[in-house]
Amino acid sequence: MDRALSSDPVNTADTEDRQRRWRNWIGFWLLGLCNNFAYVVMLSAAHDILQKQESQNSTTPTPGPNGTNIEIRNGNNNDSRYDCNPVSTAAVLLADILPTLIIKFTAPFYIHKVPYGYRVLVCFITAVVSFLMVSFSSTILMSIFGVVFASISSGLGELSFLALSVFFRRDVLSGWGSGTGAAGVAGAFLYSALTQAGLTPQVTLWIMLVVPVILAVSYFFLLVFPSSFPQWSRHKDGHSPSREVNSHERRPLIEEETDTDENSETTQEEQEDKNIRPLSFTDQMYIIKGLLKFIVPLGVVYFAEYFINQGLMELLYFPHSPLSHAEQYRWYQALYQIGVFASRTSLVCFKIRKIFLMSILQCLNAVLLGFAVYYQFLPNPWVVFIFVLYEGLLGGAAYVNTFFFIREETAKHEREFAMAAASVGDSLGIALSAVAAFPVHHYFCSL
Repeated sequence: MDRALSSDPVNTADTEDRQRRWRNWIGFWLLGLCNNFAYVVMLSAAHDILQKQESQNSTTPTPGPNGTNIEIRNGNNNDSRYDCNPVSTAAVLLADILPTLIIKFTAPFYIHKVPYGYRVLVCFITAVVSFLMVSFSSTILMSIFGVVFASISSGLGELSFLALSVFFRRDVLSGWGSGTGAAGVAGAFLYSALTQAGLTPQVTLWIMLVVPVILAVSYFFLLVFPSSFPQWSRHKDGHSPSREVNSHERRPLIEEETDTDENSETTQEEQEDKNIRPLSFTDQMYIIKGLLKFIVPLGVVYFAEYFINQGLMELLYFPHSPLSHAEQYRWYQALYQIGVFASRTSLVCFKIRKIFLMSILQCLNAVLLGFAVYYQFLPNPWVVFIFVLYEGLLGGAAYVNTFFFIREETAKHEREFAMAAASVGDSLGIALSAVAAFPVHHYFCSL
């Protein structure tokens, strides 16, 4: 009887379906982890990257008042009441986000013509180059170029994998979100732990070269693609073949879906529905207009979030703490990433539709920490740890819920473009925050 049950076609099909679901969920989790890893490590290493180059140009200490020594770095008298790098860590953030922003602004209009397999190879190569360039760099410019390659890998990967998720069950989106959150924790903690254990930043970056390899293995060997998925080729017009419909027909951005579709794998018929016809430029502009209610709040959340991270966090230094300035900065980043991981994983438990509420709370967080930098009323770094953890919770929740509801409320044949186009929201907010962080850093460091 047991043998008969084990050979039951229904049970076998259920087992295979569960295995496929878990493989795809884990695959997207690993893709999220590896895709964001280099980006996170470059931000965690921002303080060290700049400090390493500046130390090579340092002059000998000069006598100051009362017999103390004043360190002159790059010709700047470092007598500010803040322990400042002459160049804000926002310089690294800007190099880390501008290439991503350019890709996300332009790629949704042409990237469908490039098969996913080739995109993943580009992500792999650029990630490897970024780690090698930064580890071997001898100038700030070379370090910045290494960060640029990390940005290209992360930006192209995020845009591509979000669009790729529409070919799978919708639960892979929670795997992707959790993986990107885990990238923050793994990247920040590993970098902090390895460097604090005595390894140089150079050796630490060499060890992390295994991450791009895991990304390629996850995509090419772990994911179970639908039979109709175009892995290495595209139709001559850039889309999969599909039946023709009236070119003037337009489906709404928001559409109701039946409950039976909620947990169903994308079948070949549904994929054909999604690719009913190539989207015209007018169609794409129409979709983007409908996405603004998601893109704008997400951009505001990330503007406030990264203004804190790269404009204020470096200045929240407590000289009487047992942790050095570099250690305080690293652990701020690490705890922030813990908050991001927790909230991006929360999608399996609850959803939050009102993204604008999180944008308001994040802005209040930025204002409060800005006053804390100026008036220096916080007693120790432990209070800052709580703030940055809360900041990460808000940012992670805004990200994962934005893309969940975009997928839920977008017509099937528009989802692939919509997911790719909406990814510009967080990058735009980050880029603007980097620009704003430069004058703020200069102002505080001149006090």
